[in-house]
Amino acid sequence: MSPDAKTDEPFAGTASSADAAPSAGTAAPSADTEPSAATPPPASSAVSAPADAGTGTPRLLLIDGHSMAYRAFYAVPADRFRTSTGQVTNAVFGFTSMLINLLRDEEPTHLAVAFDVSRQTFRTETFAEYKANRSATPDDFKGQVELIKQVLGALTIPVLEKPGYEADDLIATLSTQATGTGYEVLICTGDRDALQLVTDTITVLYPKKGVSDLVRFDPDGVQEKYGLSPVQYPDFAALRGDPSDNLPGIPGVGEKTAAKWIRQFGSLGDLVDRVDEVKGKAGDALRSHLDGVLLNRQLTELVRDVPLAEAPADLEVKAWDRDAVHRLFDELEFRVLRDRLFATLSSAEPEADEGFSVSGGALAPGTVAAWLAEHAPAGTTTGLAVRVTGTSIAADAASLALAAADGEGAYLDLTTLDADDEAALGAWLADPEVHKTGHALKA
Repeated sequence: MSPDAKTDEPFAGTASSADAAPSAGTAAPSADTEPSAATPPPASSAVSAPADAGTGTPRLLLIDGHSMAYRAFYAVPADRFRTSTGQVTNAVFGFTSMLINLLRDEEPTHLAVAFDVSRQTFRTETFAEYKANRSATPDDFKGQVELIKQVLGALTIPVLEKPGYEADDLIATLSTQATGTGYEVLICTGDRDALQLVTDTITVLYPKKGVSDLVRFDPDGVQEKYGLSPVQYPDFAALRGDPSDNLPGIPGVGEKTAAKWIRQFGSLGDLVDRVDEVKGKAGDALRSHLDGVLLNRQLTELVRDVPLAEAPADLEVKAWDRDAVHRLFDELEFRVLRDRLFATLSSAEPEADEGFSVSGGALAPGTVAAWLAEHAPAGTTTGLAVRVTGTSIAADAASLALAAADGEGAYLDLTTLDADDEAALGAWLADPEVHKTGHALKA
């Protein structure tokens, strides 16, 4: 049973939003409803609210895909988000719900999601132990990143990757390019290294809890949180170390001392030049671990000139592939989440203004050949739709719906066909004189 029906929507809004959107839905046919969403918490930082998207300034939203997918995975119970085929979808659900909120609240004109390709980057070539302490990917998370990319593809959102670099390097590069050409930039990431990118035109949206409570960091926000400027932040991070990246700190030196040193000396470079002025045991520890600190500083610096095929102007928000959204959300069993997407956002192509009527019903075993001969003979065109089970990677056809040119329709449960039905259907499908039309059909 799909879990969406039995849990409150955990991503009703971000900390920067006004009112929560309706909660995401369920594929369970007996419970395709949802409780009303709670009003989201007020912004948890004193920094600025979203700028007016109607100012005419292009707004680029960049999302760290792996970072936010992991946040979503751990924010939503995996055992409550599983399709009828057994595919765990908690990270996909959480990420997609967060994405809907961001698109609604921030109204970007340009958009992309960056992903890591692997853990092998120029940083691991410099320091083999970089991120080496991270545990293996949880089994329930495996495969969900690819499903997230399918969601992004259906929404025509660019996915960016570059071997040898991390997602935040791509984000740093595009942010630098964008602000140099008049864009406002928003970066959604759970990696604090991105705070070094913050300027008057670059804001970081950092998840305080899960992926629903996002703190906005502009220069004043970084100063308020750490007592440092964004330019000073990577110097501070080098002194502090980063256990999540396996970058060791200085024994006996915590965040307060590290921040105090940077405020006192102005930068890591000046601290190194005057390192003998630091007294006591902390000073001794600093001097004995200085090489490690300088290595940390090298590794935490984001690359701002990654050679990319895409430029900010190439990332303009586009209309969705509505049919792809329908198919994928059916597969993921996100029915009400799909309804919320369509109701909340207006980027999608409109539905057809007019349709047509088809009469008919399920065909009884042994009647397929006669129905096809009467309603779908050679020289006519028949619409068909296939319902599959399983994921797109390992799907199998379960039923077939036909809409003939004469207005008659038929439903075939492929699991109940007898031998004559199967032979008749196979011959009809293979007959080039009978034209068929449908969505995502491949020869």
